[in-house]
Amino acid sequence: MAIGFAVIIVGFILMAGGRSDDPKVFSDDIFSFRRVTLAPLIVLAGFIFEIYAIMKRPRE
Repeated sequence: MAIGFAVIIVGFILMAGGRSDDPKVFSDDIFSFRRVTLAPLIVLAGFIFEIYAIMKRPRE
């Protein structure tokens, strides 16, 4: 479960940023591939890994 949590955190870190230093200037950095496509897929993979880790029955 710790691995899944770390993957989710990495995904949210990849989504961060994209702000402009000047509030009057629009920055297109918020629409980068990393923030719009890659980071959400990483977060989704982390949640799927977490569900798998919770549902997996430990061997006895």
